[in-house]
Amino acid sequence: MTEDRLRIAQIVPATEAEGPGRRFALWFQGCPLRCPGCCNPEFLTFNGGELVEVSAVIEQILRAKREENIEGISLLGGEPLAHAAGAAILAKTAWEHGLSVMVYSGYVLEAARELPDPAVAELLAHTDILVDGPYVREQPDTTRRWIGSTNQRVHLFTERYRADDPCWRSPNTLEIRVRKGEISVNGFPAPQAVGLWKKPRRVEG
Repeated sequence: MTEDRLRIAQIVPATEAEGPGRRFALWFQGCPLRCPGCCNPEFLTFNGGELVEVSAVIEQILRAKREENIEGISLLGGEPLAHAAGAAILAKTAWEHGLSVMVYSGYVLEAARELPDPAVAELLAHTDILVDGPYVREQPDTTRRWIGSTNQRVHLFTERYRADDPCWRSPNTLEIRVRKGEISVNGFPAPQAVGLWKKPRRVEG
């Protein structure tokens, strides 16, 4: 895979369940980590999902900005840092258009900074919020919104968001969509939601 194409598991053009405000959420297909209880087990293999041109994804982000009034993008997985070259392009483009960037990674920040791929540093340099650390099923977080387990940390790299913002204490939500006979689920990792993800949707340029 090159910087020109991304391996994508799913896209939700506008959601309030994956970070502050309305956000464009993209799940990468493929993760080298194998966290027990992963809420997206079908997104682990690098052979699944769909290869999509970066330019097509950028077009969809900008369309969501115009039509859905999103305030940022959220990159999830899978593991975004395993797709850092393409993810960094999306993050940089988002910043250029006034959108914030939130990244969920199973790597803790210290380990992420030691990864050999130089694109990881580029991605982190264009990230507003990083949620780091593996999801631990036995440690569910019931106090912080958008955070799966209590071991995970929230790093605010810019002044765009504040740790004391009341939005972090709002109740979590689970979004379920039915479109053309397919069900998609995103949001707080509820056990009953695992396995309900639809097949990868095509990104329309």
